[in-house]
Amino acid sequence: MFHSYNVDGYFDEMLQEGKKPRGHCKPFHEKLTEVAPEELQSRYELAQSDFLRQGITFTVYSDNEGTERTMPFDFVPKIIPPDEWQELERGLMQRFDALNAFLDDVYHEQNILKDGIIPRDLVVNCQHFFQQVAGIDLPRRQHIFMAGIDLIRDDNGDYRVLEDNLRNPSGLSYVFQNRYVMRKVYPEFFNQYSVQSLEQQFSYLHSAMASLAPEGRTSPTIVLLTPGVHNSAYYDHSFIAQRTGIELVEGRDLVVRERQVYMKTARGLKQVDVIYRRIDDEFLDPLEFREDSLLGVPGLIDVYRAGNVSILNGIGNGVADDKAIYHFVPDMIRYYLKEEPLVKNVETYLLRYDDQLEYVLDHLSELVVKHTNASGGYNMLIGPHASEDEIEAYRKQILNNPSEFIAQPTIKLSRLPAFKEDRFAACHVDLRVFIFGGEKTHVFPGGLTRVALKEGSLVVNSSQGGGAKDTWVLEENPIHI
Repeated sequence: MFHSYNVDGYFDEMLQEGKKPRGHCKPFHEKLTEVAPEELQSRYELAQSDFLRQGITFTVYSDNEGTERTMPFDFVPKIIPPDEWQELERGLMQRFDALNAFLDDVYHEQNILKDGIIPRDLVVNCQHFFQQVAGIDLPRRQHIFMAGIDLIRDDNGDYRVLEDNLRNPSGLSYVFQNRYVMRKVYPEFFNQYSVQSLEQQFSYLHSAMASLAPEGRTSPTIVLLTPGVHNSAYYDHSFIAQRTGIELVEGRDLVVRERQVYMKTARGLKQVDVIYRRIDDEFLDPLEFREDSLLGVPGLIDVYRAGNVSILNGIGNGVADDKAIYHFVPDMIRYYLKEEPLVKNVETYLLRYDDQLEYVLDHLSELVVKHTNASGGYNMLIGPHASEDEIEAYRKQILNNPSEFIAQPTIKLSRLPAFKEDRFAACHVDLRVFIFGGEKTHVFPGGLTRVALKEGSLVVNSSQGGGAKDTWVLEENPIHI
């Protein structure tokens, strides 16, 4: 099944030159090659049907034929040795703490802007910077409850941060379900490994939310605010609410009275202390943001401003995960923590600067160009895979407003084997790691490994043909390695 597998030119996370497995992958690879292709295909189909039975779906709004789809699952995991994970964990905690310090600063003293580390206009003109919440002192000064940091590995195998997601990062439920299905359908693959468990993570998640309640709320009432069943990540919302033991509510289930938030129940109104919201800032309160929003709660921001309810993640976090601000995160780490970044950015060109704009326009066929406000893999140009017409059309977009674009080299994303009926193909992967802030910063062990199941594709997003893999972080003393 590995006969046509190609490891040339890319960093392969399982196989080395000559298709020999890396040391920590050898037991898995040996077990994999013992199973007949027909048996693997049968189990592969069983895994997909299990996702369907459990209703593990996401929504594709751009698909006219039908929006509900199951997340494609590939059973070859990303396996991370303990020393590699510990180093990565330190770098991600460093980045998380610097980004949180930046958010607290720009909504208070704005020292990083006064000192000229980041151009002021990039922050104050960002569409995700909200003056309405400036000056609010949050519990523990914690603006980020959950971050989803997207990582890639370059052709040397070095981890780099591709993107910071600090508003409403999704996908945590898939991490658990990937592990559940993997253990159910392929139990023997775990026999020679000690993999860090996910079982205690929801207990930590609940404790972190409770620790961010307004001062004096010792047994806080916590709710998860969802836009509703038609939202693309609704499964994620319902899964997290159920596993953490908190109420899943919509805006119509909440009401503001005398600068407090209450939940409507069969026994009357119950005060709410913490809202883990999965609604975008602009829809949270029609009195402060979009007047036409039917998803939020009128008066909610006034309660937030008074310190009578905590909203997680903090309002206005989008100013820190803007694609132009991403360029300056290493500078934030140096400025706030007085440390050098442990996990590097991908080299990034800001097209607001004439010299960088000129370079990018001359090398569009070699670069990846992204709109600073886009997400999900949409509205971006992958130069090496684009036609001349597509490049010229994108050039016009850039020239219309250069400051709204960034460009990056085309990274040779690392690859892992993915099952294709009777063979394995080398497919590109990335990793979304989830980090939580509460009493202390905590990195979730593993994360969501996303795979571009279309061979040769660099786009791992599920809405564009991507799938998911289980992610194994090995214990320090594996059973056999």
